[in-house]
Amino acid sequence: MTTLSGKTLFITGASRGIGRAIALRAARDGACIAIASKSAVANPKLPGTIHSVAREVESAGGQALALKCDIREEDQVRAAVAATVDAFGGIDILVNNASAIWLRGTLDTPMKRFDLMQQVNARGSFLCAQACLPYLLQAPDPHILTLAPPPSLDPKWWAPHTGYTLAKMGMSFVTLGLAAEFGRQGVAINALWPRTIIATDAINMIPGVDAARCRKPDIVADAAHAVLCTPAEQCNGQFLIDEDVLRMRGVTDFSGYAVDPAQTLLPDLFLDIPVGDAA
Repeated sequence: MTTLSGKTLFITGASRGIGRAIALRAARDGACIAIASKSAVANPKLPGTIHSVAREVESAGGQALALKCDIREEDQVRAAVAATVDAFGGIDILVNNASAIWLRGTLDTPMKRFDLMQQVNARGSFLCAQACLPYLLQAPDPHILTLAPPPSLDPKWWAPHTGYTLAKMGMSFVTLGLAAEFGRQGVAINALWPRTIIATDAINMIPGVDAARCRKPDIVADAAHAVLCTPAEQCNGQFLIDEDVLRMRGVTDFSGYAVDPAQTLLPDLFLDIPVGDAA
């Protein structure tokens, strides 16, 4: 399969950033997209809502369903999944993009923040998978793609922000377990992570990060598209890096993805591999 035409995607956290970019890339194929996010009302500090992205999806050639959904709430997730099935007839792809971040040490992490990260990241990904799997198991070429890093027990990633690392690695381990459980039933379950920091609103949570040294969300969207267009039986249980996915498909010039091609790129968290080129 080289296109997502006619496929139904349930994307969490799709009102902005990487989730929005993945939705718009799929929309250009003519996909049906459920935009599941809490952002139903415009916020001057965080542009983008489920409704604005729905309009963008439709303008790009896709069908859209705007769903106000807090993935910490089981009833809301199950209702959003049911609404998606009612609107589009099923679900072919789940993209677990929603995530909470707090890059502080233990003594500077309020338990409210700690709980939010655990509830959104690992628990939310598990819940969304659990709700979507009955429909994915009926789909002809089903995928779950989670925005999570390769699992790591290296203390250098844990010491600075144990709470966030636990939550993010939780998404990775959920991916690992689901892939082992459902891969044999034909569901491709993989994780995708950017080689560099991506210029989204989340970078405001990272002290000292210059957006000019980041890449645009489009690189993750293009890599996600490539993964989701791969037959399910050929890709399961992998922890993929966006740049590597695109290199394997013949991309050699990444300068167009850079916010500022003249700047040296910043590698993302949890990776011990260098950035491939200057842009």
